[in-house]
Amino acid sequence: MPLFRIVYVSEAAGPAASGLMPLVDIIGVSDRNNRRDQLTGVLMRHEGRFLQVLEGARVDLDRTLARVRSDGRHTNLAVLSDRRVEARMFPDWAMARVEATPDVARLLSADIDQDDRDAALDRLLTDLSPTEANAV
Repeated sequence: MPLFRIVYVSEAAGPAASGLMPLVDIIGVSDRNNRRDQLTGVLMRHEGRFLQVLEGARVDLDRTLARVRSDGRHTNLAVLSDRRVEARMFPDWAMARVEATPDVARLLSADIDQDDRDAALDRLLTDLSPTEANAV
């Protein structure tokens, strides 16, 4: 079965922008849903914006992205990358929270073209390690 990876950003709405409990709720529900759908990924929040990476089968990713688009805690969702991949970068993380690094902050605020964005995303994702995450 082909494997895909989606990276998206969204604006956090309401308490999800800075509150700890809404973030815990998002991670808990995402972990449960992702385990059910055999998705893996990571979530970062920085200054009211989310960056999320999801990996899995096309149909499961599309269903999850539709659910996120309709979630009132997310607005202005933009897919940064959606491509077929050979292997998961986060095979053991149904959903992990990683603290946003300065590279994430730059990526979220930068106005860069797609080729540069893809290279920046690849570097960012490669730099993530399980020791930096709060795996759920």
